[in-house]
Amino acid sequence: MDMRRALIIVLFIAGLLAPAAVCAQEDPLNKVHVTEQGATPDPNAAPKGAEKAPLIGKDAMRVRPGELMRVDVDLVLIPITVTDPMNRLVTGLEKEDFTVYEGGVEQKMKSFSNEDAPVSIGVIFDLSGSMSSKLIRARESILRFMKTANPQDEFFVIGFNERPELIEDFTNSIETIQERLATVRSGKRTALLDAIYYGVQKMKDARHERKALLVVSDGGDNNSRFTEGEVRSQVRESDVQIYSIGIFDPEAATPEERAGPELLNELCEETGGRLFRVDDIAEMGDIAEKISTELRNQYVVGYRPHDLQHDGKWRKVKVKLVPPAGLPPLTVHARTGYYAPLH
Repeated sequence: MDMRRALIIVLFIAGLLAPAAVCAQEDPLNKVHVTEQGATPDPNAAPKGAEKAPLIGKDAMRVRPGELMRVDVDLVLIPITVTDPMNRLVTGLEKEDFTVYEGGVEQKMKSFSNEDAPVSIGVIFDLSGSMSSKLIRARESILRFMKTANPQDEFFVIGFNERPELIEDFTNSIETIQERLATVRSGKRTALLDAIYYGVQKMKDARHERKALLVVSDGGDNNSRFTEGEVRSQVRESDVQIYSIGIFDPEAATPEERAGPELLNELCEETGGRLFRVDDIAEMGDIAEKISTELRNQYVVGYRPHDLQHDGKWRKVKVKLVPPAGLPPLTVHARTGYYAPLH
């Protein structure tokens, strides 16, 4: 009886351990995977707008908003914003209104969506000395942006003057962010490039597949460690869209301040985002709400490219729109390409 009892105990313990052993084995199909890129490409090797290959996956066409996707087949996803001649957002377009080209070759569209999927958003808030008179309005616009966002969105806030600092980590509590923003003060110089670099790095901790930075600044960089070229390279390899509220001084005294608008505009365009210039700081809240609305009303097209070579090369993408009859000429805002996988 003692031996039989001992055998039963051994089998019982083995039965408990077996599921744990199975769980400990890594299932590659259930891993979230971002295609690796190898060495950073030469910034001069591809046109502006080059980015890391978008996430790909066999479930991408039926993925729920915010759901992580499995990597199995090559499906390129391109977010698109459409505006009219008055710079107003255009919604209600259909799959048949868009055509996608890669390397000049028309691609067969496999998926089309305009769902309001949640986004991971980082706010890059300029707290340099020149922002002193604009601080209250800027803070109010950031909160208005968050309050009109998707309730499932998550946010972090980086403040910067001479160096960037994380004011609040990822959270969906607007009340917590409001309390933290109430304590910030402005002063000193401007490390804008460092703050953007930090923000893109921070996005590696994001929960959602869609990612965006909102930069609120009034001028150029004059105190960063990272160079413009280094930041551009990092942005091109990311899947983060950059939007900006630019509060520029037309009487800018320094070369850095005069170069600020062009720098921010180019960084936004490289990611498929946009720069919104502020002519009157009283309009900042309206602009912030407009950006929030735009993020909630993007089209996302997916296609399986004809060229499936995993060579790490730049793939030029062009999205064309033929609007329905009766509409004025419309403008398409989308990233202009991506780097193919390297394996």
